[in-house]
Amino acid sequence: MESFRGDLIEWFKKEQRTLPWRENQDPYRVWISEIMLQQTKVETVIPYFEQFIRKFPTLEDLAAADEQEVLKAWEGLGYYSRARNLQTAVREVVSEYHSEVPKTVEEIGSLKGVGPYTQGAILSIAYDLPVPAVDGNVMRVLSRVLLVDEDIAKQSTRKLFELLVSSLISSKDPSSFNQGLMELGAIVCTPKSPSCLLCPVQEHCRAFHKGVEQELPVKSSKKTQKVLRYRTYVVENERGEVLIEKRPENGLLANLWQYPMVKEEEVEEGDLDGLKIEENGMIDRVRHTFSHLIWEMEVHRAEAVSGTVQREDARFVPKETIKNYPFPVSHQKIHPHLR
Repeated sequence: MESFRGDLIEWFKKEQRTLPWRENQDPYRVWISEIMLQQTKVETVIPYFEQFIRKFPTLEDLAAADEQEVLKAWEGLGYYSRARNLQTAVREVVSEYHSEVPKTVEEIGSLKGVGPYTQGAILSIAYDLPVPAVDGNVMRVLSRVLLVDEDIAKQSTRKLFELLVSSLISSKDPSSFNQGLMELGAIVCTPKSPSCLLCPVQEHCRAFHKGVEQELPVKSSKKTQKVLRYRTYVVENERGEVLIEKRPENGLLANLWQYPMVKEEEVEEGDLDGLKIEENGMIDRVRHTFSHLIWEMEVHRAEAVSGTVQREDARFVPKETIKNYPFPVSHQKIHPHLR
């Protein structure tokens, strides 16, 4: 497969997209970009990456930042555990590795949020080490090139592809090889209607020669998403302040802020966890889809009448300060209803 390696690397060096994290091989920038790119499109990541690097230009800056500041910079990008894990890992690098991103699989793989793919991407792209970095793009490309019909949703199949990449990767230019596989999957060997006639490794592709490229990769269907229904409140007090609450430290959207929300089956008219409210009607319906569940929220406007909300980390804040708090996208959709 020497010619396959050569064709892939040559194509990548000529045709790679100009992306801000490719300006140099700084392992910190590579790390940030790879975490942001998990389950997120390149076009979405670019402005977030540029803003994040401006705000936290070094490992030390990110390590020293308040978590709320980091979550605010991540606001709208989703999968917020990525940001929290990233900061935890960066703090460990600053304190335990003298602010140098580790160069070994064992050390970098021990950091929070750094799995096999991320460690391979950092070590190969930043340090030119021949370590496999297998993501969905890579599995799609190699399932077609090598005619692998194993279910890519299975962990055992990912292990298989890691072994395949280990045997194929260029020892001279592992950075371009790994990035080439990712880039090929992103812009040529796409999930639907791959551009086979433009593919630089077409002559090596077994699936193309058999005419089965559209049938690969094999992937089992996702489980049905669970639907959760909530009533969400925009509650104002007599000073015109709005009630917001902080989510728990663990779990979905941990430590982000939101407007108070109650499961529909637990709603008690006129009462919001000890705070007496007067509802003024529904003002919106918000539907938000996560990878594993769906939120359907009825948004109601209400006035605080008496009592004190008992929820921890709940507070009334001036409307103009709402922008200072990190909110998930689902609740950002409610911001326009502040009046």
